[in-house]
Amino acid sequence: MLRMTGIGKSFLGIRVLRGIDLSANAGEVHAVVGENGAGKSTLMKILAGVHQPDEGTVEIGGTTRSFAHPVEAQRAGVAIIYQEFNLLPERSVADNVFLGREPTRRGLVDRAAMEEATARLLDELDEHGFGPRDLVKDLSVAQQQVVEIVKALSVDARIVVMDEPTAALAEHEVELLYRLIRRLQGRGIAVLYISHRLREVFDLADRVTVLKDGAHVATVPAADVTTAELVKMMVGRELDAYFPPRADASAVGEVRLTLAQAGNAKLDGIDLELRAGEIVGVAGLQGSGRSSLAKAIFGAEPFTRGEMTPVRPASVREGVAAGIGLVTEDRKAEGLALNQPVRDNALLVARAIGHRSRTAVSDLLRRVQLSPPREETEVKYLSGGNQQKVVLAKWLTVAPKVLLFDEPTRGVDVGAKAAIHDLMREIAGAGTAILMISSELPELIGMSDRIVVLRDGRVAGHLPAGATEEAVMALAAADEAAA
Repeated sequence: MLRMTGIGKSFLGIRVLRGIDLSANAGEVHAVVGENGAGKSTLMKILAGVHQPDEGTVEIGGTTRSFAHPVEAQRAGVAIIYQEFNLLPERSVADNVFLGREPTRRGLVDRAAMEEATARLLDELDEHGFGPRDLVKDLSVAQQQVVEIVKALSVDARIVVMDEPTAALAEHEVELLYRLIRRLQGRGIAVLYISHRLREVFDLADRVTVLKDGAHVATVPAADVTTAELVKMMVGRELDAYFPPRADASAVGEVRLTLAQAGNAKLDGIDLELRAGEIVGVAGLQGSGRSSLAKAIFGAEPFTRGEMTPVRPASVREGVAAGIGLVTEDRKAEGLALNQPVRDNALLVARAIGHRSRTAVSDLLRRVQLSPPREETEVKYLSGGNQQKVVLAKWLTVAPKVLLFDEPTRGVDVGAKAAIHDLMREIAGAGTAILMISSELPELIGMSDRIVVLRDGRVAGHLPAGATEEAVMALAAADEAAA
C-alpha cells in the first residue's frame, strides 16, 4: 500500500531526515517509534503533503506520487489524525466530517446526504453513542477521536496515520480505540501508529520501525523484539530499569498533608495522608475525580467541607504560599508561557509570589537535565520532554513541600520519561511529598510507594507498592463490572 524510499529532508541547512525507508501493507498496523526529535513527525508530514522531501520517493499502491499540498495527499488516500484534533467544536459531527467537501444539491449544501453518509460510517464503526447532528463540543475526547477516524473513512483513505492516539484517553477508552483500529485493518487500511507507549505498540503492531536522530535504525516484526531491545534501539543505550527504586520505609518522613472527609462539588469524603519522601499514586477511570483531587489540594477548585491540614487553601495563591505545587495535565495551556524564553518560564512561580530563589536558573536547568540548557530559547521550540522539565524547574525554584503531578510523562519519549521518573524520585528523596496521577498503569505501579484508587469522586480503596494492574482496575471499575 505504501513505500517510502530514501526520504531526506533539511530545514535551514539542518538535516532532519537521512535516507528513511518505510513501507506498509494493506490491513497492517506499522508502528513508528523513536525519541522526540527522531524525525517521526517530519516523515509523516511528508507523507501527508505538509512538507516536500528533498530526496527520495513516495509510492502509494505501486504508483509514485508527489504532493505539493495536503489536499493532494488526501485525494490519494492518505489521512493523518494528529494528537491535537482538527475539529470545529461549535459545528455538528457531520459538518466536521465533510468540512470543505460538503455535498450539494441545486446549489445548496445537501445536509440530509451529509448526515446519512456520516450515520452510515458511524454504524460501520459500531459507534452508537452519538449521531451526525451532535455538536463536537458535547463529545468526549474518545468520541472526538472517532469523528477524526470517520473523516478519514469519508475520503476513502487507504493509509491512516495516527499520532499519539491515546495521549488524551483514559485507560478504559484505549480498548475502544483498539477495536476501531482492528476494524480499519479489516477494511484493508494500512495504519501507521506513532506512540511513546510501548505496551500499545506490542498490543497492536505487526511491524515496528525505529527512527533515531533522523535516520532509520531498524524495521522488525513486533513479535521478534522485546521491550528492552526496542528501547535500546530508540535511545542508543539500555535503560537498566523502567523505574527507579522505591523509597525505603526509613526514608519516609513526617506528614506533609492530611485530608479528612474532604469534599467539594466533585469529591466527597476523601481521607488521605502524604508524607515527605514518598510518591503516592492516584488511579481511577476518566471522571473518577483524579484531576479534581489535585486541583482541590492546590486551591484551584478548593475543598468546601472536611479538613485539610496544615492549611486548606481557598485559592491558587494560598496553595503556592502553603508550599504546594501542581504540574498540570496540559502543560502547554496551563503550565507554560510558550512564547517566553526558558528563563522566564522557570521563574514564573517565584516572581508571582515574590520568592527569591537561592538556586541560579542555570543550576536548576542542569538539575532537570534540560537539553540543551539554554535559558534564552522560547519554550514553544522545545520537545514535549524538555517542556515538562521546564515546568519542573518552575516549581523547584520555590522548593515546594508537596508537589502534585497530573500525567507527568504524557506525550514524552522514553528517554525523557526515564529522566523525569529519576527526577521525581530525587525530589521525593529530598523531602518533598509527591502525589502522582497517571493513566498509564505500568507507570503508576512502577513509581508509586502506595496507591489510592478513586471512583465517582470517592476513595474506592488503597493498594500497596507493587500492586497488580488487575487489582487497580478491580477497584477503579468495580461498579462497571457489577453492572
